[in-house]
Amino acid sequence: GVGESECLKTALTLTAPAPFADETSCQCQAPHEKLTIAQARLGTPVDRPVRVYADGIFDLFHSGHARALMQAKTLFPNSYLLVGVCSDDLTHKFKGFTVMNEAERYEALRHCRYVDEVIRDAPWTLTPEFLEKHKIDFVAHDDIPYSSAGSDDVYKHIKEAGMFVPTQRTEGISTSDIITRIVRDYDVYARRNLQRGYTAKELNVSFINEKKYRFQNQVDKMKEKVKNVEERSKEFVNRVEEKSHDLIQKWEEKSREFIGNFLELFGPDGAWKQMFQERSSRMLQALSPKQSPVSSPTRSRSPSRSPSPTFSWLPIKTSPPSSPKAASASISSMSEGDEDEK
Repeated sequence: GVGESECLKTALTLTAPAPFADETSCQCQAPHEKLTIAQARLGTPVDRPVRVYADGIFDLFHSGHARALMQAKTLFPNSYLLVGVCSDDLTHKFKGFTVMNEAERYEALRHCRYVDEVIRDAPWTLTPEFLEKHKIDFVAHDDIPYSSAGSDDVYKHIKEAGMFVPTQRTEGISTSDIITRIVRDYDVYARRNLQRGYTAKELNVSFINEKKYRFQNQVDKMKEKVKNVEERSKEFVNRVEEKSHDLIQKWEEKSREFIGNFLELFGPDGAWKQMFQERSSRMLQALSPKQSPVSSPTRSRSPSRSPSPTFSWLPIKTSPPSSPKAASASISSMSEGDEDEK
């Protein structure tokens, strides 16, 4: 009914982190009878859940860790998942340096939804005393042999006791992968954190590298500004192209109209040429008046002759007459000319 669904929602809603083993008041009081994996999968004892233990370093807690714990939690129909986390001293001794300290790693595990209880300072190798203390039925871990100092597989005796249940690793994600990415992109992260206010000392960066990273940050900022300007310019050009399409069409129409009017006015047969020809003919007529009649004297047709009689008094150089008759003829013609002028 409605009440059952509301209760189910309340049960699935987690509102607090998982407790630490040494702080919880919910200790298992039932007798710890031996269970087989087959029995646990068929059904758990009526009075208690199956207690499953998973352990690890859990440095830089990620989804691969969470999925392994989800598998451990869902191995059996009713289970209680305890997660052991090794301390810094133990981890540095047997495995290596961690990015997160033990307090940070403990706290990260408490906020995983599949974890019911966190055991701090978990042992590197599980002893019968530890298993009995926490009433552990089964140990869940991936089935890749986990070697350590003096042992090829720290889970060997757990497997021999029939208490080991394998889980599957999630490919593509691991703490080592994450650290590899950071080391590979160290320059990028160092530059970013310098820009965010971290000091070179905090980042263990030398003075020269600090100046190099800061200079590179300035270069990147300039590149980003140029990129933004280019993008805004492209957007502006696109808007102008879209809005100017109609304008260009109108301009082309006006241009054709203008060219047509120009040719009509100034073309080979245009109005301007006709007007120019008419004006040219009028000017030629004004500059060149009609000639005198043919019957007029020859001297009147000379363009250099003036109505003034002064030309008759100019000395004219003539060749000497070849005969007395020719000379008398020329004298008589001159006297006739004088008479005409008078």
